[in-house]
Amino acid sequence: MGYWNTRGLRGSTFEDMINMTNDAYRAKGLALVLKLPTGITPTEVDNKERTISRAYFEKRSAVDYIGAAQGVPICFDAKETARKSLPLQNIHAHQIEFMREFEAQRGVAFLLVRFTATDEIFYLPFKPLKELWDAVDRGGRKSIPYDVFEPRYKVENKSGFIVHYLEQINIALTEE
Repeated sequence: MGYWNTRGLRGSTFEDMINMTNDAYRAKGLALVLKLPTGITPTEVDNKERTISRAYFEKRSAVDYIGAAQGVPICFDAKETARKSLPLQNIHAHQIEFMREFEAQRGVAFLLVRFTATDEIFYLPFKPLKELWDAVDRGGRKSIPYDVFEPRYKVENKSGFIVHYLEQINIALTEE
């Protein structure tokens, strides 16, 4: 993936891993999940190097990914943290609202969170995410601690899928 000297491409390796997984899911007919592009308007371009050196976001995107897995509509955002917790400031109100509306339409919304220090990835269903988000307004934590992420929702590199998150969706659906 490209390089950008601002904070704009943080997590691009994680997104590359997810994109490879989504390509493999599609090739095997398991899911069709697409990365939603974030619209930008370049303000400085190096024509010789063919790179954008400065840009601004045109509008807020809903989530990073949207699609369907074996007939189930899914949407999710990918987050990465070097801490032992995921700061809730990394999640935006418009994303929470989109996920809420998506679930109201009988879709499945979630986060995939990568802890770089431990090189672990977890699936976080929308319901506990929303509860933690709402708790901030009542004086709750402003981050999601590592121990909130349940071992059964740990996403593995398995069966040829680098970030095999379909198993965690299945676990969450069977628990409803």
